[in-house]
Amino acid sequence: MAELTYRDAVAAGIAQEMERDEDVVFLGEDIAAAGGVFKATVGLLDKFGAERVRDTPIAEQAILGAAMGAAMTGLRPIAEIMFSDFFAVCWDIVVNEIAKTRYMTNGQINLPLVIRTANGGGLRFGAQHSQSIENWAMMIPGLKVVAPSSPADVKGLLAAAIRDPDPVIFFEHKALYPTKGEVPDGEHVEELGKAKILRDGNDLTIAALAAMVPRAVEAAERLKAKHGIECTVVDIRSLVPLDTQTLFREVSKTGRLFTVEENPRLCGWGAELSSLVSEEIFWELDAPIVRITTPHIPLPAADQLEDLTIPSVDRITDTILKSLG
Repeated sequence: MAELTYRDAVAAGIAQEMERDEDVVFLGEDIAAAGGVFKATVGLLDKFGAERVRDTPIAEQAILGAAMGAAMTGLRPIAEIMFSDFFAVCWDIVVNEIAKTRYMTNGQINLPLVIRTANGGGLRFGAQHSQSIENWAMMIPGLKVVAPSSPADVKGLLAAAIRDPDPVIFFEHKALYPTKGEVPDGEHVEELGKAKILRDGNDLTIAALAAMVPRAVEAAERLKAKHGIECTVVDIRSLVPLDTQTLFREVSKTGRLFTVEENPRLCGWGAELSSLVSEEIFWELDAPIVRITTPHIPLPAADQLEDLTIPSVDRITDTILKSLG
């Protein structure tokens, strides 16, 4: 095991797959010579050369158009959209072209491509560079959606995404880039569509994603230490495919579900989880499902207001205690 930062795990996952498969290519703004605006791709240009690691103009539509064309001709491109907010610029290509090509060609054309992007708030980038938009991608048929919370999952899930025959939107939470964790040595590949149990308890289940996962774990530890409440924490990891079996099993065991989401509340991914649990295992619930979310507002510019907006360990803990009475 090696200890890597979340950002270094990105480069490690890409390098692993570029070494394994010469058809893997990488393109985006400032990903080559500069090593990425968040320094998550340092060293890849030196290692694999300018033919396979290519800087592009500031043109999101061109980046994804080139990636789509490369995938149609047999390559396995990785394309970077610098901030997830910028998907609004190129959403037509994602939704109407990339997501639907396999369907519209009756399976004759696969698009094995990965779109990496920095997602989420907490770094004082303001309302146009801090959105958490994994729910945008989740609702589009034909896309797979992944959002890792740890360096090990970054490397393993990114490798799995690159190997997948379908387009994958890979959300890297920018606030997690400096965090560290142990990453397996050698080849490391995780399974897409498989949630992970990070903490086991019998009193309630917390489902979380990306940067909300470590906050959920810390809240669970605080609830155990101060109140004797045992929480199961489920790291969802992939929204599409969604591991409903693990979720249903853990909620059936505890009878209570709390979701912790950085999405704005309206139409967040937790709403879909709540719907599925209510439809499939309603009689296993001992209490209403509770969603802990960002309010349905643009992220504020003021530091303190941004901190109040995004779910914190304190808010998670307080909400659970109030719900338990």
